Amino acid sequence: MSPSIPTSYRSHGGWTRATAAIAAWFTVALVGSVLGAFDSRARPPILLGAAALLPVLAFAITYARSQPLRSWVTTSADLRLLTLAHIWRLAGVVFIILYARGLLPGSFALSAGLGDMAIGATAPLVAWLIHARGANLPRRALVVWNLLGLADLITAVGLGVLSSQSRIGVLAAGGVTTRLMGTFPLALIPTFFVPLLAILHLVALTRLAHLQTGQTSRPARA
Repeated sequence: MSPSIPTSYRSHGGWTRATAAIAAWFTVALVGSVLGAFDSRARPPILLGAAALLPVLAFAITYARSQPLRSWVTTSADLRLLTLAHIWRLAGVVFIILYARGLLPGSFALSAGLGDMAIGATAPLVAWLIHARGANLPRRALVVWNLLGLADLITAVGLGVLSSQSRIGVLAAGGVTTRLMGTFPLALIPTFFVPLLAILHLVALTRLAHLQTGQTSRPARA
């Protein structure tokens, strides 16, 4: 059995439900992307934005209502795995390539691409620090890294909306917009991968907050 999943979480079927929910979520995002449901054309990308935000809200509600999930997040979530999951953000180089080809606006692509690449490139180092330091975790550094990663995702979503092919796309220039982000396969990024990674950052931050609280609440040794 994996030590990162507490018995209470398994006994409540939490892990099975979580896996099923993620699989269903990915399927909806995939089918919607293939069918063009997130292609906003000249309309504000409301559906695309909702697809990015609602999973995070659903996780927050589930966390508040599920004691087994809270127990896993606060006591068992593996910070190394949560960190290493962000390595895939090195794929943010695709945004830079698409910008260079004139397919994405620089107002979105440069920030999102460089931000993702920075987080992805530093993820192995941060994971190594977690492993090397053991109980003496550099908590402040880990909190800062996770906050920066979360801010990058939020900024990317905001800039994507402001660079869209709609009346609110005030940053779009020269006819180049972020409409491409609403088409398959790129639509999977804002509808699945961005909210998933945001949730991983939130889980890591919650785990770190619990570790900090647990450490400061311990009585001093005589």
